[in-house]
Order: sequence, then C-alpha cells, then structure tokens
Amino acid sequence: MAITNGRNLAELASLINSDGKISAEAFSAELIASIDPTLYDSASDVPFEDAVKGTQVFVASEGLLIKLTDSDWYSIDGSTGAAAAAAWVFQGTVSGYTSGGTGTTDTIDKFSFATDGNATDVGNLTVAGKYGTGQSSQVSGYSSGGDFTPVRDTIQKFPFATDANATDVGNLTQGRTRPAGQSSGEFGYTSGGSPSGSPPATNTVDKFPFASDADATDVGDLLINMSFVSGKSSTVSGYTAGGTAPGTSHSNAIDKFPFATDGNATDVGDLTQARYGTAGQSSDVSGYASGGQTLPGSVDTIDKFPFASDANATDVGNLTVAGRYMASQSSTASGYTTGRATNPGGTANVIDKFPFASDANATDVGDMTLSRYGGMGQQV
Repeated sequence: MAITNGRNLAELASLINSDGKISAEAFSAELIASIDPTLYDSASDVPFEDAVKGTQVFVASEGLLIKLTDSDWYSIDGSTGAAAAAAWVFQGTVSGYTSGGTGTTDTIDKFSFATDGNATDVGNLTVAGKYGTGQSSQVSGYSSGGDFTPVRDTIQKFPFATDANATDVGNLTQGRTRPAGQSSGEFGYTSGGSPSGSPPATNTVDKFPFASDADATDVGDLLINMSFVSGKSSTVSGYTAGGTAPGTSHSNAIDKFPFATDGNATDVGDLTQARYGTAGQSSDVSGYASGGQTLPGSVDTIDKFPFASDANATDVGNLTVAGRYMASQSSTASGYTTGRATNPGGTANVIDKFPFASDANATDVGDMTLSRYGGMGQQV
C-alpha cells in the first residue's frame, strides 16, 4: 500500500469503490490537505518522467491515487507501474503488428513479444497500401494516411482482443503519405508527411481521439514541412525525427511537441546522421531512430536520445540488415523493426529486435508473412 501515513489509511480505504478507484468528490478537504497529493484532471497531464521519489498524484479522470517509490508507481490498492499511472504506457507486452506495405498489401501481421518467432496473418486493412503511420491505444491498433493510390486521409482501426479486419473510423485533416505517428493515453497523432498535391510536404500535427471514432483536428505544427519522418512517444510528448524537407535532401532534426496541450513542436536535438525513412521506437526513457536512407545509401544505424532532457542522439547499435521504410514496434523490453527496402531495389521480411536495457546490436528473431516495406507498426 505505502501511500500515506497510518492516520489516513482507514479513511482512504473507506473511499475505495469495488473497482479499486476513488471518486474526486469523495476526497474531503482535510484528507487532501493531510495527504497533499498533486491533483491532475487527466493522466496525460502528469509529468511522470520528472517525478521524484515520494511524489503523490491523484488523477481525477482515472480515480487513482498513486505514489512514486523508488522506481515504481503504486496505487492505494497496491497495483504498480502503468496500471497505477493511468493504465497506459506506449510500450506493449503481448504482440507487435505490421499493417499494410508495398504493392497491394492489406495484410495485418501479428508476432509475439514473449517469444521470438514468425508473424501470422490476422486480418486486413480496409484498402491496400503503404507509407501510412501507426498508432496504438490500449485496445486498438490504428493506421492513418498513406499511399493507397491515391494518397488518403483515412484513419483505420483494428482490435487487439481478437484477430479481425480494420474498419474506417475517421479522416485526417488532409490526405498525406510518409508521416510520423505518435500515441498518448487518449489520442493518436499524425505529424508531417506529403499531401497529394502541393506543397511536397506538410508541417501539420493532427490529433484524433481513441475513446470515440472521429475525424482528426489540426493541433500544431512541426518546425518545418517534413516527410519520410518517424515518430516516438514518451508519456508526455510526441517526437519526430529525420526526414526530408522541400529544398533539402535529408534532415537530422529531432522535434518534440506536448501531449498535455495543443501546441507547436520545438527542435530538441539531432540524430547522428541526416537521413530519412527511419523506424521509430520508444522505451520508457528513450526514443530510437533505426535504419534509414542517407546520401550514399541505406544504413543500419540505431540512434538513441533521452526523453528526460533535450539532447542529441548517440549511435548505440546496428540492425541486422541496412534498410529504410521499416515498420516499428516497441515492447517494454525491446525495440522492433519489421520489413524494409534494401539496396539495390530489394525488400525483406525480417523481424529485428534490439534491447532497451543495454546498448547493443539487433538480432533477427523471425519473419513476416511476406516481404514488404512501408508498413505501419502497432503494439499492445
């Protein structure tokens, strides 16, 4: 339990509902004063990354009183980690997914995080295509945008609980291909990309809700118009890295925008190489950009940068095969890349995995059901 002093444990216990949560109305002013938690309306508002030991937080929308002890968040009913801290983390614990890809591919592949092995075909997108981007809620995988001949603004959703086809649940503010995808606990984000007309790239950051099927809204801008970007997600911010911009060949920029408020991105660091077509992964403390295309050709570099501070990336390992346009997935322990375009003009079905706990090279842990590039990644 270890949430507050003994004088208030009995009162706290009396407020707990059958689901282990507390209503905001149930807190008395005296109890709040004696416990002294920081009050937040939404889990996305809590600065988890910057918290120090002893921090106590009440999240009204979740009905959870939580406290940071050593390295874990504990709720008053004793649960730990993500369940206590708003029941959401970006990383998955069960499966990774790759949806769509080159040619006329509408396949949704699924592979296990618990064991290394090949993927299985578990469903289909509403339309075949590539170069969209992926988002993940607790219960569903999303793909948004993409080159489906023509470029589309479609937001597609498929369930994690059962193997099933995707459905069309909304639209972006504009059709675009090659954007980056990010996910908070409540929203999916689509940033940058190439519209179907002019200009050749956009700086738009779109947001759509997970709680209901609805269209996206424009909530901010990247620093410049960018395409072929990759996305990463901390608990409080979305990141885009690399890409191509009008008038330039490659970018090394790392942009960051907030989840708690709708706002523009800021430049917070650089990758080790200017490149586009990278895959983006996220641990609980770091963002990763793996592979991509530089001026000489595709690379196998795995870059890492911290979420806690704005800083440049460092080279921490290599993929098994150099490539670009990979789908990406993140478990709580590892980053994954699936598929890729290889030089000269080839494709691969490889599933690569690299560890978050240490800086190391990736290993080949399985195959997708078919070779492809330009797929969209999700995880649960």
